[in-house]
Amino acid sequence: MGKLHIEQQVTINASSDEVWAVFANFQAYHEWSPTVRFLASAPEVGKSITVLLQQPNGKRMTMHPKVLRLSANKELRWRGRLFLPGIFDGEHYFMLKPLANGTTEFIQGEYFSGILVPFLRKMILGPTQEGFRAFNYALKKRVEEQEKVDL
Repeated sequence: MGKLHIEQQVTINASSDEVWAVFANFQAYHEWSPTVRFLASAPEVGKSITVLLQQPNGKRMTMHPKVLRLSANKELRWRGRLFLPGIFDGEHYFMLKPLANGTTEFIQGEYFSGILVPFLRKMILGPTQEGFRAFNYALKKRVEEQEKVDL
């Protein structure tokens, strides 16, 4: 069974409360997010949600991950599977870490496991990782632009 972990981080010039306010406004994702285009409902721990993803190469996919953790201003974590457990599983996370200078480190990552991981390695390390980076920087831009408007 293959395993792979990817992670992307960005520092956002805003408090974790301000970052979370934008991040948790899932209905507005279509306005700014290049990769997570739609969440059908607000995430609830233990329940599945419908997520429409679009990779930088244009490929779209709809997933139905189960929410594992939801902690306001700190973390959202879900697990998705392709068909049955052990084929291609992903535990995806978004974390916010407040920094001493009033900014926030936003971290997005995923732990992949399953028999298909070695065959999908190029996609994971290419478009998937680039998609994480694109989302993070789009969130940074959205939060920091909103900060300017609020001043």
